[in-house]
Amino acid sequence: MERVLDRMRNLCSRREYCRTDIMKKVMTALDGDREKSEKVVATLMAEKYLDEFRYASAFARDKSSLSGWGPTKIRYMLSSKGIPGDVIERALEEIDESKAGMRLEKLMENKFKVLKDDPQCRLKMLRFGLSRGYGYDEIQQEYEKLQKAYRG
Repeated sequence: MERVLDRMRNLCSRREYCRTDIMKKVMTALDGDREKSEKVVATLMAEKYLDEFRYASAFARDKSSLSGWGPTKIRYMLSSKGIPGDVIERALEEIDESKAGMRLEKLMENKFKVLKDDPQCRLKMLRFGLSRGYGYDEIQQEYEKLQKAYRG
């Protein structure tokens, strides 16, 4: 068990992990022994190798800035990893709103350039924006701006 704990400390010191991901790794390493696995995870949390808020904040910032995800998709993915709702909301507050808005503009503009002559352009743009995790109203507003800019 000590060897597994050391290996998990090493992993957690290199990058952020959530409790669920580490629990899976520990369970595999300890051949499914839940009791020992929970002790290992509790130790990692007590020693601050694991922190749900720190993980959620890093995840939200990375997915927003690097992948161009909106808050809806980030919220969904974090909740699927077992992160509590209050932690998710605090992590989403860490995202720079102005940069997120600029990312949406850039994503939508690039997609619009490809689809502007498509008869189903509006539908495809809405679907694209929603799949990226942005709100319907934000997408609609951005679509209308692009239409005015490109169609005069």
